[in-house]
Amino acid sequence: MLVLGVETSCDDTAAAVLLSGRKVLANLVSSQDRIHGPYGGVVPELASRQHIRHVLPIVDAALERAGVALQDLDGIAVTRGPGLVGSLLVGLSVVKGISFRWGIPYVGVNHLEAHLVAIFLEREVPFPYIALLASGGHTLLCLVKGFGDYLYLGGTKDDAAGEAYDKVAKMMGMGYPGGRVIDEMARSGNPKAIRFPRSRMKRGRYDFSFSGLKTAVWHYLKTYGDGQPGITKADVAASFQEAVVDMLIAPTLRAARDLGVGRIVLAGGVAANSRLRGRLGNKAEEEGIETHFPAPAFCTDNAAMIALCGHYWLTQGRRDDYRLNADADLTL
Repeated sequence: MLVLGVETSCDDTAAAVLLSGRKVLANLVSSQDRIHGPYGGVVPELASRQHIRHVLPIVDAALERAGVALQDLDGIAVTRGPGLVGSLLVGLSVVKGISFRWGIPYVGVNHLEAHLVAIFLEREVPFPYIALLASGGHTLLCLVKGFGDYLYLGGTKDDAAGEAYDKVAKMMGMGYPGGRVIDEMARSGNPKAIRFPRSRMKRGRYDFSFSGLKTAVWHYLKTYGDGQPGITKADVAASFQEAVVDMLIAPTLRAARDLGVGRIVLAGGVAANSRLRGRLGNKAEEEGIETHFPAPAFCTDNAAMIALCGHYWLTQGRRDDYRLNADADLTL
């Protein structure tokens, strides 16, 4: 089966072509970082306009890279939620038009589900596994029992992990996107220089909260600027990142222990973070738990994971009609 995937949930316009549910023939992304950088975050209206400009060229480029024509496709998959509703509607409308013109079946894909199974683009992972999905818009833990079978364990009560990175980077005048710039700067800093608070949820063993940490960094910067004597800006970045990593790792390992699951899969943009990958891998190994990390290209928003989900649902016989709408708050 040859499937085209289209992803426009937030600020990246992406298209991919997937063969037989595993072989990525093309996976292209048009980033909007330069557009949103001056604002320190995504501006929804600007994101929608950029998708309108780039979605057809990126689809054409993906098909050309894969060496296939629209008529060769067996199906199309497109993100229908969650995300920015204006951005979602761009991708969904384009795919509906292609489907109608060429008679190609299409399915709307849950963006969260696509992240949870993106690891299968590179390797087979036995079910069940604990999935930690950490990105700019979402932070949650799930027990993945199989394709289409997910048990929500917990999530963030306020900011997502990636959102906290973006806001702290903006406070420090480091630019956007925050996750990448803080990760790079933190490599030359001391993660033990400042002891920022780690949230401990009284209710919800697998929940997260990053607002208190973000506020603590704000107070620190207001008091000391970029740092106290002997503490550099890189130390502040490393100390903040260490707190985020600690708060992501603790509930994840707890869930694996409590449920007796011997595998953990990282997913989402924050899964590309070098400190998180390194420390989670080491901690899990100490407890005899396997860890699986997608390549960075499959951590951030991409259309290959959308095509992967689409392949599964199309082979299950699902077909969506033209009444399907975008859902900004779509859940698993």
